[in-house]
Amino acid sequence: MKDLVQFVQGELEKRADPEKAGPMAAYMKTRMPFYGVQKKGRDEIAQAFADYHPNSLQDYEKVVLSLWSLPHREEKYLAINFAIRKSDFIQPASLPLYEKLIREGAWWDFVDSIAISLVGVALRENRKLWKSMDRWIEDEDFWIRRTAILFQARYRSDTDEDQLFDYCLRSAGEKEFFIRKAIGWALREYSYARPERVKGFLLENRELLSGLSYREGARKLIRDGLMKNPHPQRGAGPKPDP
Repeated sequence: MKDLVQFVQGELEKRADPEKAGPMAAYMKTRMPFYGVQKKGRDEIAQAFADYHPNSLQDYEKVVLSLWSLPHREEKYLAINFAIRKSDFIQPASLPLYEKLIREGAWWDFVDSIAISLVGVALRENRKLWKSMDRWIEDEDFWIRRTAILFQARYRSDTDEDQLFDYCLRSAGEKEFFIRKAIGWALREYSYARPERVKGFLLENRELLSGLSYREGARKLIRDGLMKNPHPQRGAGPKPDP
């Protein structure tokens, strides 16, 4: 594990580009330092450690946390990348680890990957545990609440519709941008599988949902001609989530 961490740091140092580091930090609105290594370079490093296989769940967690504890943002990206690549360990027992990363990461570039590719994957085949998200949707940390809304984003036809709609309505009155955006994003993803159900939900709850949630949730339906654009004068509409 120590060798792996040293390898990651060494590779990032070799690829470091100070001219890119500042703009990358500015884009993420963070004071956390960057090496200036963009996604292509990080993917090359991740591919190089693809053959490293943890011996146990404890080993998996130690590697993830060892990378996560390093000071640069790219090191934390690679911690998440490692966690995702080692799919055998993406299981309900890892949820406390993922919750820790969400609480400490507290920004969309960390949280969304964890929500969808770790929490969502860990729960997908364990439907009885989906109700555990009822605690998350009521959590005081809005990044935890965002995760509860988004964890089913890739489930499509396997989505628990009642749970999704319930979480969207529980959160509909929130002022937080990242919650409003998550509601729209989750509804939009589900509209690929059940367009008429999402359309009905949006129309029925139009007065409860924020404009952002409504527009985001309706975007595919509008594109497919199933709903009218509520603001046609705005042209292309809001940009998708990063």
